[in-house]
Amino acid sequence: MKKYILTLLILVVANHGYAQLTPPPGMDSNSQTQNVVIAMPEVALLDLEATAGTVINLNPTTPTDAGLAVAFPAIDNSIWMNYSSIVGSTTEPSRNVTVQITSGTVPSGTILEVLASADAGSGDGTMGAPAEAVTLSNNSQNIITGIGSAYTGDGVSKGHNLSYTLDLASAAGSYALLDFDDSSTLEITYTLSDN
Repeated sequence: MKKYILTLLILVVANHGYAQLTPPPGMDSNSQTQNVVIAMPEVALLDLEATAGTVINLNPTTPTDAGLAVAFPAIDNSIWMNYSSIVGSTTEPSRNVTVQITSGTVPSGTILEVLASADAGSGDGTMGAPAEAVTLSNNSQNIITGIGSAYTGDGVSKGHNLSYTLDLASAAGSYALLDFDDSSTLEITYTLSDN
């Protein structure tokens, strides 16, 4: 009788363990799988930052003695360009920033240039490379190229510093073209776009 009870107990334990490892169809088991969907967003944001607003004044210095010329260049480097970007390696592998005059005209006899510095190093990722100084016009021109997935940090002293220079044009007779009625307000547009 003892031998029979012991054998029955072993069969019950074995059957119970087997039921946990391979349950009938439709029942829970000791292992489950789950799908996790990850959607990485496309990001393309650009902002201009300054301590005291993004309107700048570029005025040559007025002479104090008769016989002297107004002094060029007029320079302003108070503006910082910040951006955030996530690109697609196969569809949009990099981005550029372009710049152009979208309203107004540079006064006769002068040229307006903007130069972007290298990134200040407050962010992370594949930062863009600045171009040489760009002489601004109504045509869109690259000022920063090769931006990948990156962020510059937000605010002044982060991203790329923009240095504007208003100078007398190099052509002979440019000073004769200067006209105080030719003063104007220009709208400069920066665009972060795919290559």
